[in-house]
Amino acid sequence: MTAPSVDRALDVVVYGASGFVGRLVAEYLAEHAPGTRVGLAGRSRERLEQVRDGLGPAAAGWPVVVADAEDDAALADLAATTRVVVTTVGPYSRHGMPLARACAEAGTHYADLAGEVLFIRETSQRLHDTARRTGARIVHSCGFDSVPSDLGAFLTAERARADGAGELLATTLAVRSASGGVSGGTIDSMRIQVDAGRDPGNRRILADPYALVPDRADAPEVDQHTPSQPFRDAQTGTWVTTFPMAAFNSRIVHRSNALSGWSYGREFRYREVVDLGPGSRGRRRAQALSLATGAAAGVMAFPPTRWVADRVLPSPGDGPDEETRRNGHFRMEVLARTTTGARYRTVVAAQGDPGYAATSVMIGESALALAHDGPRLPGGGGVLTPATALGTVLADRLVAAAFEITTERLD
Repeated sequence: MTAPSVDRALDVVVYGASGFVGRLVAEYLAEHAPGTRVGLAGRSRERLEQVRDGLGPAAAGWPVVVADAEDDAALADLAATTRVVVTTVGPYSRHGMPLARACAEAGTHYADLAGEVLFIRETSQRLHDTARRTGARIVHSCGFDSVPSDLGAFLTAERARADGAGELLATTLAVRSASGGVSGGTIDSMRIQVDAGRDPGNRRILADPYALVPDRADAPEVDQHTPSQPFRDAQTGTWVTTFPMAAFNSRIVHRSNALSGWSYGREFRYREVVDLGPGSRGRRRAQALSLATGAAAGVMAFPPTRWVADRVLPSPGDGPDEETRRNGHFRMEVLARTTTGARYRTVVAAQGDPGYAATSVMIGESALALAHDGPRLPGGGGVLTPATALGTVLADRLVAAAFEITTERLD
């Protein structure tokens, strides 16, 4: 069964439109989605109307929908009015399940920015079968978490398959450069993850690279360990350390591989690193980033330092200023070797702060793909990933939105 399309009043509803990231997504749609029927949703009619009034003539006729994240009836009504809900209201483990459930039951496509393993594991277990039955695509992690990682691995595997070059083996995503800011919502999500990790059972799940695959017993026995200390990359000669987002992104990539029938390969090994450059300077920078990452986790976990951090870090609703968002950027490369010995490189890069300016493009185009590109999208409904729900359609849309996405065979 496919999700309803012709009987919905709206194409896309932005839930959380009065929040920091929600406003950015609404701005993107107002500028880049002419003809799309858009609505703005959240808890406060007054704040939603203020956002709409600031978006200019393109949004003048957009309706506002009042719905609290804990009001099941209001969320069900919301889901029934639109083909797609895009939600920026996190932490998702606290606020996300009722809306995801409403969309799965209504056959309404859903996209979010979740970077929370435990939340996605729960939706996968509770909503996947329902979404498959109704045709709803429940698509998590449609921003910097984890579109570059997920599309990068997917496009590399697709190109190798098209070339007859076999399946992927050792695959590394390397962050070559990135700059941007941080929002209060991101900090709040970090707090939730740290708190959840206090439970031993949750810690075991969070440590499992296959935590999000549908059938853990079917996962291949491949060592996915990445060195905990900085090391010199043998291919590039530069110093690298584990990318702070790797512990989440890699889970999404492995779920994509599993949902596609392990099409990347059952010997697929995936890691993510940050490239800090060659020589002693690169080594010092890699060591500094590694220490900073560990220190940030320690600050959140230790009550006295967390009390201080809570008072100096951005609060929910705050984020980087317009200049920071405009001047930010990211460039990532996925390097892979296949079972035939072929080597591939996929580049995913964009101008704009990764977590906000570029993320608003990624989730905005994800929503538009769900709303308008149904016949071209892969597969059917379920709790999916950007790669398995949107695939090359999203990649093409992002390229049209000035992203650089290329895949080449190196030998």
